[in-house]
Amino acid sequence: MNKHLCRAITLAFVSGGTIVAQFTNILMPQPEHLAAGTGQLTLSSSFSIGTTKTADPRLDAAIREAILQLRRKTALEIVLKTNSAPTLTIAVDSPGQVIQSVDENESYSLTSTATHIDLKAPTAVGAMRGLQTLLQLVQSSGSDYVIPAVTIQDSPRFPWRGLMIDCGRHFEPIPVLKRNIDAMAAVKLNVFHWHLTEDQGFRIESKVFPKLTALGSDGLFYTQAEARDLVAYARARGIRVVPEFEMPGHSTAWLVAYPELSSARAPSGIRREFGVSDFALDPTREETYTFIDRFLTEMVTLFPDPYLHIGGDETVSPEWKSDPRILAFMQAHQLKDPDALQAYFNQRVLKILTRLHRHMIGWDEILNPALPKDIIIQSWRGQASLDKGAQQGYQGLLSAGYYLDGMQPAGKHYLVDPSPSAAALTPDQRKLILGGEVAMWAEQVNEQTIDSRVWPRTAAIAERFWSPETVTDVDDMYRRLDKVSVELEANGLNHLNHEGASLRELAGTENIDALQTFASVIEPVSFGERYQQQKTSQLTVLDRFVDAVRPDPPSKHAVDLLMRGFLAKPSDAADRQALATIFQSMIDCTPEVRRQMAISPRLADAQTRAQQLPTLAKAGLQALTFIGSNQKASAGWKSSALAAIADAKKPSAIVRFTFLDSLTELVNRVSE
Repeated sequence: MNKHLCRAITLAFVSGGTIVAQFTNILMPQPEHLAAGTGQLTLSSSFSIGTTKTADPRLDAAIREAILQLRRKTALEIVLKTNSAPTLTIAVDSPGQVIQSVDENESYSLTSTATHIDLKAPTAVGAMRGLQTLLQLVQSSGSDYVIPAVTIQDSPRFPWRGLMIDCGRHFEPIPVLKRNIDAMAAVKLNVFHWHLTEDQGFRIESKVFPKLTALGSDGLFYTQAEARDLVAYARARGIRVVPEFEMPGHSTAWLVAYPELSSARAPSGIRREFGVSDFALDPTREETYTFIDRFLTEMVTLFPDPYLHIGGDETVSPEWKSDPRILAFMQAHQLKDPDALQAYFNQRVLKILTRLHRHMIGWDEILNPALPKDIIIQSWRGQASLDKGAQQGYQGLLSAGYYLDGMQPAGKHYLVDPSPSAAALTPDQRKLILGGEVAMWAEQVNEQTIDSRVWPRTAAIAERFWSPETVTDVDDMYRRLDKVSVELEANGLNHLNHEGASLRELAGTENIDALQTFASVIEPVSFGERYQQQKTSQLTVLDRFVDAVRPDPPSKHAVDLLMRGFLAKPSDAADRQALATIFQSMIDCTPEVRRQMAISPRLADAQTRAQQLPTLAKAGLQALTFIGSNQKASAGWKSSALAAIADAKKPSAIVRFTFLDSLTELVNRVSE
């Protein structure tokens, strides 16, 4: 990123900071209760750890990992050792449940002084959460690394805090999933929702039905050994793995392998285009349930979690409305419409899951009074369907508002609450809202781009799931998110590195300073907008400029924060100068950007944006001058500037400028 833009962004973050004595609060998620004390513990290679009450291999492994992270953060030769007076004492009452459940106690308390740290938790999982807080507390005092004196009492607001990654549309290798699980642990998420089957691919090995991957995966699937390993990897970090097997819709890959399960028609191959398929499993055949029973009986040996997701969304099979055999079945069973037929299907599958000691989860289309109350409704269609389920006695999860492919800013996701106090629910109904899940659908992501689409925005949502409802300061969230983002990459993600690496590859040179400045004020459009402009399919190569830039880059909130400060007090030279520096950097970068675009075919489609940028930036500089000096613009200036902004809002290169709303507000404040 351009150094002047970095400086302006730094100013923006500092202006929203909260510094109390020696403690700068950069924790994310924010603890339930936190009090800053006096003093700090200076870290050194003599740092030692002792555990009391409970010995647990999982906790021991978490401590070893924390030591490795402390070494990386401090460059101190800290080793795991214990003595009679350890620096850090960890007291855990119990290892916790053998198979972690939604009821696992994740609370902890942490007290640090100038000489000692106490971490107490009822379970090993709670201690893991406390260790992540401890790692975030490490900060520089100038010459040393220290842990400030604090007292923390902490527990999650919601017991279910998940991230769903769709591996059906685009396969994600195991190392990608593991580094994302590491990041989940760092921000105290506790459920990895693994979307394993889709129209575009069947991704989990079945030894009972080997054709599922032989014909339905393009050879890209997870072996059973890999699945078991990932489950163990997640459990070691206090994270449950909930698998999803889509049925009866989104099942093209099932039906390519076993066409006899189809509702009359069978697909000829894996579906490459995206959107809703009209193929579905046949809910009227006993063979369908025999197949599902055998398949799920095999899968529960891989996934010990008590919950299993059946999908259940967007089933639009035309045969359910027209096939004589299916219609006759519906009439014989008094099923009035396709919704009733799907409810029948869900009831049959639920009996299988009950026999296997599993609870059913499904997207909100499965909500039907015919199903018992121990299922979970996951709402992707909005708060209303979540509340409706709770009012009928069903437990629920919210994903509406947390769809990352919408390319919305972290600040917007942050203010979506799974169970706002203003909701029309009774206290008992409110308890049925277990939490929420971030959703990363994979139509337009691959193993190179996924980190930048998931992070750091997911860290902001993780705070919404963990912290008290009253923690809603968006500016302060962004201040802390910047720090957390850097730490997440240091721990293994590549969400920040990806942009630079992609721009170098697109430009064919290491000299991308100008291109990075340009990219820093650009972000991808939403999934729907991209699909309208590009018609992506599973075969689309995701290596364009839009795939290099990241959603909600730091410049977006920084410019907004500076603009608010300037418009509130135009006489403030600091905000005006910071904005002027940003606008000038936009102008300065464009000649080199346009030169590189002229010789790079894959950059060329963004040429219109490069032509628009200096015009927008000049309007911003002029508006700053007019407002700052209390001068009027010439007649027609405002309409010309607003026309340029309107032109820049038109679709081009599948990307959009990040600062147009702030610029519009600035221009509108100019007098003529």
